[in-house]
Amino acid sequence: MVHLTRIYTKTGDDGTTSLGDMSRTSKNDPRLEAYATVDEANSSIGVVLSTDQLDADVRTLLIRIQNDLFDVGADLCTPVSDAPAFEPLRVLESQITYLEEQIDAYNESLEPLRSFVLPSGTPAASHLHVARTVTRRAERCTWAAIHAFGGGVNPLTAKYLNRLSDLLFVLARVANKTIGDQLWVPGANR
Repeated sequence: MVHLTRIYTKTGDDGTTSLGDMSRTSKNDPRLEAYATVDEANSSIGVVLSTDQLDADVRTLLIRIQNDLFDVGADLCTPVSDAPAFEPLRVLESQITYLEEQIDAYNESLEPLRSFVLPSGTPAASHLHVARTVTRRAERCTWAAIHAFGGGVNPLTAKYLNRLSDLLFVLARVANKTIGDQLWVPGANR
């Protein structure tokens, strides 16, 4: 368990920060950008949870995902090494499989799509779409970190974020189930 006794440390005042292995790096490090954007995605999900428009099962799922996103952030901030001093927290394939199972289960109750969905609808659905796009950005940042550091970043973090954005899309459609999806009409305003 993490114990936070002080909120500010002043150690980052020189433009550097500590990674999970206690090494220092620039605040412009792609790994930092990745896990900071994961934190932003997590906060976006928090906004979704602030609405009163979610079924209990979706609320429970999103809280589980918020916890998993802290795992993703912990993984991204701890460089992969052959002989770590302590066993790092890593994203597992089972966490990705769980997301895939949830996507399939929730998608089963939805009408097949005939076009792209406009990111709108109920407040919960709209916030889920924002969380989805922030999660996609977190995925892109994670791929940038993977490419910059090769084997030093766990690629399962990017895979997790990819599946999560898909799940958030499906959950946005679920949140719009009573009003229906607003579909894109190509060239409608020409």
